[in-house]
Amino acid sequence: MISVDKGKCVGCTVCTKVCPMGALEMRDKKAYLAGDCVNCLSCVKYCKFDAIHETAETEVKLLCKNCGVKCLIPEGKYGACKRFSNHSGELVRNRPLQIPSDGEPSRKQVAISYPVISAVGAGAGYPDYKPAPYIVTQKRDDIDVVTVVTEAPISYSSMMVKIDTNAHIGDEGAAVKYEGKPVGSVSVEQYGSQILILGGVNKVKGPDGMYVVKAMSAIGNQERIKFTVEKGATLEIQVGHHPVINGIVDEKMRVGCGGACCGLFAKSLAPLVDEAIIIDHHITGLFTKHPAGAELKAYSGVTPVGRFATPGRYFFDHGDGWGGTAIQNPIEAIKDIDMSIAHPGLKILVAETTWRQIALFEVDEKGQPFQISIPKELEEFRKMAADSCEDSRVSAMYYAGVGGSARAGVTPDPIQITKAVHRGDAVLSIAGAPTFLMPGGGITFLADVEKMVDRPFTYTPSPAVVAPIEYTMTVDEYRKIKGHVHAMRTLDEVYEEGRYQHYAKKKD
Repeated sequence: MISVDKGKCVGCTVCTKVCPMGALEMRDKKAYLAGDCVNCLSCVKYCKFDAIHETAETEVKLLCKNCGVKCLIPEGKYGACKRFSNHSGELVRNRPLQIPSDGEPSRKQVAISYPVISAVGAGAGYPDYKPAPYIVTQKRDDIDVVTVVTEAPISYSSMMVKIDTNAHIGDEGAAVKYEGKPVGSVSVEQYGSQILILGGVNKVKGPDGMYVVKAMSAIGNQERIKFTVEKGATLEIQVGHHPVINGIVDEKMRVGCGGACCGLFAKSLAPLVDEAIIIDHHITGLFTKHPAGAELKAYSGVTPVGRFATPGRYFFDHGDGWGGTAIQNPIEAIKDIDMSIAHPGLKILVAETTWRQIALFEVDEKGQPFQISIPKELEEFRKMAADSCEDSRVSAMYYAGVGGSARAGVTPDPIQITKAVHRGDAVLSIAGAPTFLMPGGGITFLADVEKMVDRPFTYTPSPAVVAPIEYTMTVDEYRKIKGHVHAMRTLDEVYEEGRYQHYAKKKD
């Protein structure tokens, strides 16, 4: 339960906006508790005026332990996430389990799931009103399949580059430069990875467009390339290889955030230390307050630096120190030790989520931590945890929008191919690689460059990235969308040209 100090409340309304239960409302420019509070403490965390506080719970409520928030749910009500309800003192899921009603793909879906030929080496049928350079048929079992291919210059091209690292490479939105020219920006981080977005039509058509398409083509062709991030790191990256950040090869990515590590290694950690602060620039874990650690050990009295999120989880600032935070010396991670709870001899582990670096501290009689050597058992655990980390590597998705005039090479009624792709009657692939089609208008997609034919990209001085585009469907469907049926030829006829190479279809 929470209470509002009306003397401190300034009527900013933030608490009413962040409360997931709608339990707070404003009256006469003051916050009041007007609904069912589940003690999620969102209002407490977001009140900048210290006007809201947690109070002792008087009503009998059910404690939910399904996440770190630990809602206290009243009878007949649900928790903050809306997933669980309190029904007569039992925690009940709010929705039935969802199971797909249909299973196996149809024979047609299987038949058109990969192209007859890739577009790499196909060239283009320019001007675009001409049929695409290759419209090739093949009989698969008893289904006639056709693939229409072209290598099209696409200005609406981007590369989404994923760099597995705990290092802070730069602020979100910071410019990414290639040969001194801005070619993209740092995007939002993902779990254990930094993301770059390169290109896009506004960069491609800008004054440095040639640098942009050259950089994207190099990434897509899995070449090694160097970038600098504005007010950030220097990067040397190659798809499929370890990233090099500020000259240092980053070989391992974190096994999980600091909170996740508390859960993953709870049973192994509990016998070895009294407390653990597992440092991460997203979520740092405090072991004995984390739900997993709290089941095994009593709270130690230790408080880490950082901003409180939920019990056992803290937000730290970015930096070039431990775990991608500003912590340069591990003792800096310890903010306070409450000696009414702690005791002399208490052992505190401070670790990174990659488990490459750990430090062990012991609390003296004055409540001050001092560093001690790592015992054999703890070092063996460190090695085990470090071996749980995956290899850091660079990957990239070609992220683009196709369509425009090139669709006329597929059909003189271009809206038909767009509709067929969205219906699933035609399958888009890029250089032999499957695509994820984004919903909505147009044909916008992502495709993994590592699943493509080797070195699939070139670029033109327009400037534009030249991308190999393939549309595969049944011959019957191609007739329905008014395709250039008269330009179809069989795969055997293509073989007779003698200008081909086989490539190994890469596994999904």
